[in-house]
Amino acid sequence: MMETNTLYIPRLEDVEKAASILENIVDKTPLMQNITYSRRLGANVLFKREDLQNVRSYKIRGAYNKINSLSAEERKRGIVCASAGNHAQGVALSCSELGIKGRIYMPFPTPKQKVEQVKMFGGEFIDIVLYGDTFDDSYQAAVTECEEAGKSFVHPFDDEKVIEGQATVGYEIIRQASKPIDYVFVPVGGGGLASGLSSIFNVLSPNTKIIGVEPEGAPSMKTSLEKGTNTKLEKIEKFVDGAAVQKVGDKTFEVCKLFLHNMVTVAEGKVCQTILDLYNKDAIVVEPAGALTIAALDQFKEEIKGKNVVCVLSGSNNDITRTAEIKERALLYAKLKHYFIIRFPQRAGALKQFVAEILGPDDDITHFQYSKKHNRENGPAVVGIELKNQEDLVPLIQRMKSHKFYGDYLNDKPDLFQFLV
Repeated sequence: MMETNTLYIPRLEDVEKAASILENIVDKTPLMQNITYSRRLGANVLFKREDLQNVRSYKIRGAYNKINSLSAEERKRGIVCASAGNHAQGVALSCSELGIKGRIYMPFPTPKQKVEQVKMFGGEFIDIVLYGDTFDDSYQAAVTECEEAGKSFVHPFDDEKVIEGQATVGYEIIRQASKPIDYVFVPVGGGGLASGLSSIFNVLSPNTKIIGVEPEGAPSMKTSLEKGTNTKLEKIEKFVDGAAVQKVGDKTFEVCKLFLHNMVTVAEGKVCQTILDLYNKDAIVVEPAGALTIAALDQFKEEIKGKNVVCVLSGSNNDITRTAEIKERALLYAKLKHYFIIRFPQRAGALKQFVAEILGPDDDITHFQYSKKHNRENGPAVVGIELKNQEDLVPLIQRMKSHKFYGDYLNDKPDLFQFLV
C-alpha cells in the first residue's frame, strides 16, 4: 500500500498546551499602541514587543517547547543545535531551566557579544563549539554529531514543537487585543513564527490578514510561494541576519502556503532607516529582523487606513558595533550618500577648488581616500559625499564634469563599490 504524506498543520490544542508549558518560562510581552506610526498612517498600529522577551527575542518559545517535549532518555543523551544568534540563546536558557546538557555550534565569525550572551543564558549546561565560516558549516557539524552520538537536534524553525511554541505569539496577541485585528505583519526567516502565528489566527481570527515580510536580499519564502515549491536561493544578502536563510523549512512552507495572505520584501536600507527612526522617536532598540514588519507598513498605507494593525517586533539583539553600517545603509537607501572617483586636475590647489566651488553649501565630505599614496593633489581619490536633499545630486555631478573633476559614480557599481569603500 502506497504511503501518503500527511500535511502538518499546528492544532489549537497543541498551541494551548505549549502556552501552558511556557507559562512561567517566557514573558507575556506587551501589545502596545505606537502613537508615532498610528498618526502617520491613520491606523491603530500596535507593536507585539517580543524585543522585550527574556532572551530579547521570541525564539525561547519554540526552543523550550521542543526541548521540554523530549523523553527522559533523550534528555539524558543531551541536545545539539546550530545558530549564530537568537535561537542559540533560546536553546541555552531552555537547557539551563530544564537541567539538560546542550552543545551549540556557532560559526567562527559570530560576534563575541553573541557568544557571551549564549554562555550567560546557558551557564554550566551548555558547551559552545565554534566551527566553520558560515551557519551552514555549523549546521552540518551539529547534524553529524546528532547522528553519531544519538542526540536530539533542536531545529531553529522546521520542527513541529518549535512551530507550536512560536505560535504562542499569535495566541497571546489574540487574547491581548481589545478589538478585532485586521492585519498582522510578521517577519519571515525560516518560517517558524509565520507558520505558527498564521495557523492559530486561521482558527481563532480567520478574517485577519497575515502579511509575511522578508528582507529584499533574502526572499526565500516569497520565491518559494511564487514557484509553488520550496526553493533554495543560491545567494543571499545576510545583513538582516535574523531573517536571512537560503531555504525556508519544508513544514513551514506548506503552512505558510495555506495561511499567509501576502508575502512582501523590504529593502535592507529601508530596514536600517526604520531602526534609526524607532530609536530616535520611540527609544525602541530592535535588531534588523525586528524592524522588518514596521518597514513594510508604507507598502500598505492606503489599505490599512482606519484598521487595527499589529506588527511583531521579533527581537532586539542588535550589536552596537553595527550602528555605523546601519546609518550608512539608511543614507544610501535614501539617496543622500554618494561615492565618486574624483580625478583631480594636474595643478596645485585642485583640492581646495573642489571644496570651495564643486561642493554645494549643504554637502558634506564623509569619506576621502587617495588611490595613490604619492602625488596626492594630482591623482584620483574615492570621495563619499552626504547630501541634505536628493535633488542636490544632479547639480553636483554637473559641476564636477564642467570642471573636469568627475571620474566615476560608484553607488550603482556594487562590485567596485564594495572593493573601494
